[in-house]
Amino acid sequence: MELTRRLRLPHVRRQLSDLIPTARAQRWDPAELVRVLLAEEAAGRDAAMLVNRRKKAGFPAGKTFQVWDETKSSIPTATQTALRTLEWISRQENLCIVGPSGTGKSHWCEALGHAAIEAGMTTCWFTIEDLGTLVRRHRADDSMAKAMSRIMRADLVIVDDIGLLPIAPDAAEGFYRLVDAAYEKRSLAVSSNLHPAGFEEIMPKTLATATVDRLLHHAHVVVTNGTQSCT
Repeated sequence: MELTRRLRLPHVRRQLSDLIPTARAQRWDPAELVRVLLAEEAAGRDAAMLVNRRKKAGFPAGKTFQVWDETKSSIPTATQTALRTLEWISRQENLCIVGPSGTGKSHWCEALGHAAIEAGMTTCWFTIEDLGTLVRRHRADDSMAKAMSRIMRADLVIVDDIGLLPIAPDAAEGFYRLVDAAYEKRSLAVSSNLHPAGFEEIMPKTLATATVDRLLHHAHVVVTNGTQSCT
């Protein structure tokens, strides 16, 4: 027990009192006991890492595909299946899901984020207002580049709920910086009430043009509504 504490093997420690009597009673080979104990430690660490990655992601509601009804979504089933493979993330492609409120955009993006974490990837979640806060926080000491570098450690970055209101200048800057930093290096998933082609209606035209050019290059665009969608 003391050695498991020194070696930081908490999951082995929890199993010792049950597994050692079982191994003795069933006359396990010593190598089998070692294998089972190490497997328990590995499984415990994997589960702890999963919890930690979910916590760091900052998901808002805990919505996963377990509570997603693909038959009620306006996203075509074939499109759902293709995106759920997550292959587009490994190719550093983007996803833009566009449509009115109540069509499952945020749920879909969050469920994809959870699926990415379960597949061993890292994810982080932002609203457009979060990006404005980020810019203001790091402008004082000119550390925005470092902040973006930390965000880019994630395999998938999700920005939720763009287009309901005009984007504040700080948020527009933060969104552009994020898209520029991720361009052909990381995958972005963006949900919006407004198609990216219309972003110049809610943010400065120059920033909108530069942002959309990078965002839509190598991107999957899914347009949702109450009854059907097109890709």
